[in-house]
Amino acid sequence: MGIIILENIKIYSNHGCLDEEARIGSDYLVDLEARADFSKACESDELVDALDYVTLNNIVKEEVGIRSKLLEHVCKRVLDRIGQELTTVTYAKIKLSKVNPPIGGHVEKVSIILEKEY
Repeated sequence: MGIIILENIKIYSNHGCLDEEARIGSDYLVDLEARADFSKACESDELVDALDYVTLNNIVKEEVGIRSKLLEHVCKRVLDRIGQELTTVTYAKIKLSKVNPPIGGHVEKVSIILEKEY
């Protein structure tokens, strides 16, 4: 079993319940962890046998780019799509952080973490 981690994927999007969040948007940071059997890739040295981090990154960018009111909803979409498209993945964990959330006071970011076993 192996683990691949994508850290601090930066994406600009328009999530939130407030109208101004939809209009103005915000920066988001994503950390993604996925587990799969890496034994074939370790032996073959071929991308076709590996869990491709480019594909994982594209899934994250596409799903985070689709507006939602709740970060939880965005996280679930990412995890569901990983399970549908990357059948070798046995577990995934996503941390989605909204930078400078509009909650009054100085808060660097607010984060949601979801995990899923496949």
